[in-house]
Amino acid sequence: MGNRAVITTQHEWETDGIGIYLHWNGGADSVEAFLKYCELKGYPSPDADCYGFARLCQVIGNFFGGGLSLGIDKLWYLDKDNGDNGVYIVKNWEIVERFYHDGPEQQEYPLAEMLREIDSRMPEQEKIGADKIAEMLAGASQ
Repeated sequence: MGNRAVITTQHEWETDGIGIYLHWNGGADSVEAFLKYCELKGYPSPDADCYGFARLCQVIGNFFGGGLSLGIDKLWYLDKDNGDNGVYIVKNWEIVERFYHDGPEQQEYPLAEMLREIDSRMPEQEKIGADKIAEMLAGASQ
């Protein structure tokens, strides 16, 4: 059992390209926080640049630590119809489409709280800082 999801882009989806597999934290609240964290860091989005996929995996991998919680593979091999959260299509660090999900949306983790938790697990030199995250979120909502 897990809280599985796959994250990819429209181009990758249409060409059976690559995707990121999450075994845990695949709910929309966690995925949105991973995406927002990357956006706050100023990373290029996966739909614009291959480094976006790498940075997203780096953030997620730092969050989970070691283990089998994160995978990368061709979409053909990933468990897209996983019975949990399905597939998220992302563009510009936003979820723009969803496949294989028709259940209730998970909203357990408030965004600011999840961003602080993600940040706390980053290497020291990569951290944004709780105060800066609050400032950036306040600026984004204006």
